[in-house]
Amino acid sequence: MKYYIIAGEASGDLHGSNLMKALYAQDPAATVRFWGGPKMNEVYKAHESGTGLVADYRNTAVMGIVQVLKQGRTLVKRIESCQQDILAWKPDALVLIDYPGFNLRIAQFAHNAGFKVFYYIAPKVWGSRESRVAQLKAYVDKLFIVFPFEKPYFERQGVPFVFVGNPLVDALAQSPQLTESKEAFLQRTGLPDQPWIALLAGSRTMEIRSMMPVYMELASAWHETHPNDLFVVAAAPSRTLADYQDYIGDRPYVKVVFGETYGALKHARAAVINSGTASLEAAIIGTPQLVSYKLSSLVPAWLLRKYIKVKYISLGNLILDRLAFKEYVQNEVQVPALYAELTRLCDDAAYRKAMLASYAQIRTLLGSTGASETAAREIISALQD
Repeated sequence: MKYYIIAGEASGDLHGSNLMKALYAQDPAATVRFWGGPKMNEVYKAHESGTGLVADYRNTAVMGIVQVLKQGRTLVKRIESCQQDILAWKPDALVLIDYPGFNLRIAQFAHNAGFKVFYYIAPKVWGSRESRVAQLKAYVDKLFIVFPFEKPYFERQGVPFVFVGNPLVDALAQSPQLTESKEAFLQRTGLPDQPWIALLAGSRTMEIRSMMPVYMELASAWHETHPNDLFVVAAAPSRTLADYQDYIGDRPYVKVVFGETYGALKHARAAVINSGTASLEAAIIGTPQLVSYKLSSLVPAWLLRKYIKVKYISLGNLILDRLAFKEYVQNEVQVPALYAELTRLCDDAAYRKAMLASYAQIRTLLGSTGASETAAREIISALQD
């Protein structure tokens, strides 16, 4: 069968590549056309000849509302191009991976054109923009959810779903970075053999602009009392050194690595993370962390929490329905508070032990490996039926 897959970000490229592996394994006649990135393209080239990659997310990603407004016409053209490509290729199934701003528009078009539409990794409508639930009901044939707390939410909303487990469990289980020794990691990345704190500032321009100044102020304060410690910025693979260098300046104790998030987290003393998927990755890997999230200094924490319709901003805390690790939001993101919490993460053994015990509960609730295989099996079964 013919599968048209759309992923618009680095995480979607990762999970899309694992889904493609499962589709090829379960459907010997599978052929794929996709919007994605290098990981999906690598899987494609291992199974098919020719060109399956329509657009690389690294060239098409638009990050931040200002960029969206500036590139509105370009985005419309991309959507129209995608629609025409789907019509020309005539897939048996359209598989959308997260990326709701783009993918929900394509879902509406594809549904109205008579194509089967599957959504893998549901949009986070439980957090904000709940109006998108109506689109999921109207245009998606089968929704695959990946977080246990999503089950009661979508049941209340009346949206049919299949819980497949979380693909991050698969991705981490398959990652060579997590079986690599620290010595090998240092040799491969060129990092010096010193203790470090991992910094994950997000992938969007707005996130980097908001968080990197705070993180660099924190790094300077920490360096004064911990001169042997490094700060390793685990940069998004779609970014370049120029996105970070102006903030880092002449701080030799701050290093940047690209595409090395898992290794940077695994070997870190602790991590300071700008929420998102990375906080859940840190929990699965077992890295003590604090989460800090800041959009703009003009938006107070209480207002952001009112807009976000969940108790916590981090996936790990949402899964447990309690704080496994601390969250700092908006005006709460202050260097003295982050410094104090980072000190506790590094020096308080009992505190670290309790956090790691909470991490074990998170991993249990996420389920075992096999999310990609389950999703592929459900897609193929639905098409056969």
